[in-house]
Amino acid sequence: MAGHALPSRGGIHVSFEFFPPKNDEMEALLWEAVERLAPLGPLFASVTYGAGGTTRERTHGTVSRMVRETDIRPAAHLTCVGATREAVDDVIRSYTEAGVRHIVALRGDPPAGVGARYEPHPGGYASSADLVAGIKSLGDFEVSVSAYPEKHPESPSIAFDIDILKAKVDAGANRAITQFFFDNEHYLRYVDRVREAGIDIPIVPGIVPVQNFNQVRSFAERCGTSVPRRLAERFEGLDDDVATRKLVAAAVAAEQVFDLVDRGVSDFHFYTMNKADLVYAICHLLGLRPKVEKAAA
Repeated sequence: MAGHALPSRGGIHVSFEFFPPKNDEMEALLWEAVERLAPLGPLFASVTYGAGGTTRERTHGTVSRMVRETDIRPAAHLTCVGATREAVDDVIRSYTEAGVRHIVALRGDPPAGVGARYEPHPGGYASSADLVAGIKSLGDFEVSVSAYPEKHPESPSIAFDIDILKAKVDAGANRAITQFFFDNEHYLRYVDRVREAGIDIPIVPGIVPVQNFNQVRSFAERCGTSVPRRLAERFEGLDDDVATRKLVAAAVAAEQVFDLVDRGVSDFHFYTMNKADLVYAICHLLGLRPKVEKAAA
């Protein structure tokens, strides 16, 4: 990593995303990942919320346990698809009772999936900006929202997307976290356009370390993220070689992150897929070290 001038420990900030487990085995894997990454002192850890609120109880259970058992500040995802305003407000209040003070506000995908036409619930929040305003009206929450360097699949243009982001900021959003991307130029051009539009909140790059290339390529196709040919070439022939794939994945993600550091980026949001090793390795390369509690004198 010669040639990369890293900021001090205080200059790099990271956050992590987890998804709520579906069974006992996945529950164990999630908390192994949380316990491994927590000592790195993330700004927060977000927990996703399934389409149409399908993981509502599991999301609530996960963020509640984070509050009780860790020093991580949890950020609970929340969507407004297929739910009344009253139902969504009840979820917000339940997060308040659980000690959660940070919500990631998302419109959410249509029940039929990405690409289907979105129809607001007749008695619900009409948009993510409306949801942000609703959250802010119910408590002193920090609110993060989404951003799309290569535009949302349903948007006609980047300019349209930025107008939506501006509406979310005007409603009270504190931070935007981007969809994952592999070409840093997309992110940097997007940030330039966002700033030109007068939006000054942090635009935190979302980084996905490639645990499984074919799976990530499938995710990318659904959310409109381009996959550079050079990335596909690096994972070519490694489908059955897990050890080498992990080494390549760490190198690829570290290369992307260090390029962003060189260009002045200091905050990163890692999509962990509930696995800690690759993310931990990248954070280590960034200069992050576990916080060691000093013994009492």
